[in-house]
Amino acid sequence: MASHRRPKQPSRARVTVLTTAAAAAVVMSSQAANAAPSEKPSKDEVKAKVDKLYEQAEQATEKYNGAKEKQEKLQKEISTIQDNVAKGQQELNDLRDGLGSMASAQYRSGGIDPSVQLFLSADPDDYLDKASTLDQLSAQQVDSLKKIQEKQRELAQQRAEAAEKLKDLSSTRAELGKKKKEVQAKLASAQKLLNTLTAEEKAKLAEEQNRATRDSMRDALSGNVPAGSGRAAAAFAAAQSKLGTPYVYGATGPSSFDCSGLTSWAYAQAGVGIPRTSEAQTGAGTKIYSVDQLKVGDLVFFFNDLHHVGLYAGNGQIIHAPRTGTVVRYESMNTIGGPFMFGVRV
Repeated sequence: MASHRRPKQPSRARVTVLTTAAAAAVVMSSQAANAAPSEKPSKDEVKAKVDKLYEQAEQATEKYNGAKEKQEKLQKEISTIQDNVAKGQQELNDLRDGLGSMASAQYRSGGIDPSVQLFLSADPDDYLDKASTLDQLSAQQVDSLKKIQEKQRELAQQRAEAAEKLKDLSSTRAELGKKKKEVQAKLASAQKLLNTLTAEEKAKLAEEQNRATRDSMRDALSGNVPAGSGRAAAAFAAAQSKLGTPYVYGATGPSSFDCSGLTSWAYAQAGVGIPRTSEAQTGAGTKIYSVDQLKVGDLVFFFNDLHHVGLYAGNGQIIHAPRTGTVVRYESMNTIGGPFMFGVRV
């Protein structure tokens, strides 16, 4: 028999909740519709945010450079160790073959010496520990066994060292990939902000920067500024020859540079090898804490974490590779965006 129950009616409490929720939704929709659209950030606000992102990207770039340098160093060290292990293994094989030849000669002349027979089937370390066995060996055999023992220990140590360096290399590669992604993310965010500017605003920003660069170049070339050593002067001249060259993170020239890439390249042209990263370059010479004592060609470092470096150009100006989107240029030390920490006379 079919059921004719009356459909269950919603409770009064549930009706009240639904009604209230609907009313709230209407109010929120109304508020959203009547809300004033958010104002577009000004050119200067965009510039300030972009500059901050570029600063963060450069911090990550110097960490990236350090990890890359460490990776290259580890790869060379591992390659050298592996070559040494291969050569050592061949030497060990030759030593064993030599001892085997002695055993063959003994066999042909009347039987294998029990001590040699023991060696051929056991570890030489264990063998040499038995003084009574040594008494049974000839001087030539003792010398051969000792060489084999030393070579085995040397190979074991080298293999252990290679294994540790391979682990370090793996973690360094992971760090390198992480820093690369961090740099790229910061640069992408900066570009997204720049894309909000109109063509006219972008042109104004470019003109402001060009004007500042021209003023810095004029100031650097005016007045009597003490030149550095012959090598510092040569490094500075090399940097000058790259004015207008684009900044690219991780680049060391000659067609593009990042900040420490430019300074290390410039000094290399003067026949002086300095470390790759800005932080490491602080140890390349004598520290100078007063701007008044700086000479042309001295390295100059900025920000508390020392992530930016340039070459002193005189009269409070530097030549440097600033950041993505710019080129190697003159700039006032007062407009770098971070405090001057000290100079280094290489």
